[in-house]
Amino acid sequence: MDGSAYQTPISPAPGVGEMTLDLNVLIATFRRRLRLFAAVALVVFVAVLLFTLQQTPRYTATAQVMLDTRTEQVTDMSAVLSGLPADTQVMDTEVEVLRSRSLANRVVTQLKLDQDPYFNPYLEQSKGLKSWLPWIKKSVAPTPAVDSIEAQRRRERIVDNLLDGLKVHRAGLTYLIAVDYTHPDPAQAAKLANAFADLYLTEQLEAKFDATAKANEWLDTRVVELRDQLQQAEAAVQQYKIANNLLSAEGATLTEQEISGLNQQLASAKAAQAETDARLNIARSQLARGSNGEDVGESLNSPVVQQLRKQRAEKSAQVADLSGRYGDRHPDLLKAKRELADMDGQIQAEIRRIISNLEAQAQVARQRTGSMAGSVSVSKGTLAGNNRAGIRLAELERKAESVRTLYESLLARFKQTTTSQGIEQPDARVVSQAKIPTSPSYPKPSLNLMVGLVGALGAGLAAVVMAEILMAGLFTEDEVEHRLGLPYLGSVPLLSSAVDGKLARNVSPADYLLTKPLSGFAESFRKLRAAVLFSKVGEPVKVIAITSSLPGEGKTTTTFSLARTLATAGANVVVVDCDLRQSAISRFLAEPPTVGLLEVLNGVCTLDQALITDASGAKVLPLAKSANTPRDVLGSVAMRRLLAELRQKFDLVLLDTAPLLAIADTRILAPSTDAVVMLARWKKTPVKAITSALSLLQGQGVFVAGVALTQVDLKAQGRYGYGDANYYYKSYRKYYAD
Repeated sequence: MDGSAYQTPISPAPGVGEMTLDLNVLIATFRRRLRLFAAVALVVFVAVLLFTLQQTPRYTATAQVMLDTRTEQVTDMSAVLSGLPADTQVMDTEVEVLRSRSLANRVVTQLKLDQDPYFNPYLEQSKGLKSWLPWIKKSVAPTPAVDSIEAQRRRERIVDNLLDGLKVHRAGLTYLIAVDYTHPDPAQAAKLANAFADLYLTEQLEAKFDATAKANEWLDTRVVELRDQLQQAEAAVQQYKIANNLLSAEGATLTEQEISGLNQQLASAKAAQAETDARLNIARSQLARGSNGEDVGESLNSPVVQQLRKQRAEKSAQVADLSGRYGDRHPDLLKAKRELADMDGQIQAEIRRIISNLEAQAQVARQRTGSMAGSVSVSKGTLAGNNRAGIRLAELERKAESVRTLYESLLARFKQTTTSQGIEQPDARVVSQAKIPTSPSYPKPSLNLMVGLVGALGAGLAAVVMAEILMAGLFTEDEVEHRLGLPYLGSVPLLSSAVDGKLARNVSPADYLLTKPLSGFAESFRKLRAAVLFSKVGEPVKVIAITSSLPGEGKTTTTFSLARTLATAGANVVVVDCDLRQSAISRFLAEPPTVGLLEVLNGVCTLDQALITDASGAKVLPLAKSANTPRDVLGSVAMRRLLAELRQKFDLVLLDTAPLLAIADTRILAPSTDAVVMLARWKKTPVKAITSALSLLQGQGVFVAGVALTQVDLKAQGRYGYGDANYYYKSYRKYYAD
């Protein structure tokens, strides 16, 4: 098909070159293709009807699953596998899980669908192969790998067949998921829908059970490992403490406790030393000032001194009494004075002893303080070493503490998961079990017939459009002008469409013109004559070449009929047969000619000798039977002289030429004519052939008067040839005398 394929006729808008859609043209086009439309639509509708009647009824059962957003708080412990959030992505994911091959595979296993011929087509095949099985076993020895692959392939085929009947979809924006299954057996449809829903919940529980079991197994192993690590870490801490003397009690190390005690004792010793030194220094100061020691604080507190002082007082009183009674030389007085002096000596001796004791106490206190200070220094050195060792100890303790924290956390989690094992709940629940359907869901005759009707109409319209696209011929005047860009000269109807069929069979078109010169058939040639004669404005048209692109387009009949029409109208016209290979004009003559065009050109006879007068008065210059010649006679000087002579003798010269695409003679002859009339068979001649033929005349100074359609069916054109004069043929037919 070429680029000039037929399109929907459109008309140029006034004043502009734009194209507008004409509804009448569309209607006419549809009427033209009405039979094709009806045939295609009927075939499609009948096909849909037969398809519907032959379909096995199938039933659809529906189970509804709801993704449950509520959780049962059996314990306060978190689950190992969290619940599903009910958002759009999760809902879509769960829909795909219900459609998954793994779930379908479980349904096959649970319901033993591999033993059902509906799903397993290999069961039927195996029956037919039983007779061949012994021979197959002998000739083919499949390997285990091949058997495994074949088994897997068959299993996949069963799963595919099962999934073909499954449809899972979310109900709007709700948490409901509908599980539809379609099967010829309604009970089986319900059973399969429920199986998918139940196994979906089972898979959820198994996933949680597996997750909990794996978590417990991992936690158990990890707890044992951490317990060993904790024991090793704590043992390392204790060993390090022992090795570095970092033993502690009540939150402090022994060295720290020792230093604390020594510091307290050193402080006490220093205080005691200060007190002793103060008492000694005071006593020495009193003695240095001339005191007899009686006013020394220690002597005042001494019970011995106090007793001696009491006795001295008594003795002093006795001395005073004796001195007053007996005199200074009285023996009792002297004795008493000696006793008094002895007491004073005892008191001084006691005071000296007290002072000596104070010095001894001060010396002891100083020695004790020095000893305590030394012990503290030693302990501080030990503590410094302990502190340096404590850095590593702190690291070991942190490591042990981290292991202890992780161990206690995992141990608590292990106890939680162990406690919660067995109480898991699925994230969804079946809210509606599939019931056995009572009416088939497929096929639906009313819906199928409606779809079939719409499809039939669509297919019919598509066929019309496709036929118009693929159509190569021309129908109307508008098509000629729009697709070829040439004037439309008129149409030559089929005689059978213009007159009674019986009459058309008994008379030729050219003879009918003589018997019915006022008929519509004759009028079509008068219109063609007028269009050709006035096609060249301001210039006369005398020599007219009538041609076509292909043979069989009614060129010779049109040329001879046009000559008779012109002759009966009083014109002096001659028809020259220029189709050297066909000599078609001769069939309209009463007798075969003996001389003709070639003989005139060769000088064998004169023009008058070769001309034959037709019954209408038209002259005919035919071709004799021996007209075949390899020479280029139509482009010769003799041919040009002949045309000049014909111009002088006749009003009109009609040249019946050969088809342009078939023979080159017409291209040679066309420049010598006043106009070329291109004929195209109505609805048959491809536009591409016409344009190709016209392109052969370009650049030669040839004037193409236009295009005329031949063999037009007036009845058909009257039905759907909108845009053409013949569309209104019924309206003006009464003007003709048929």
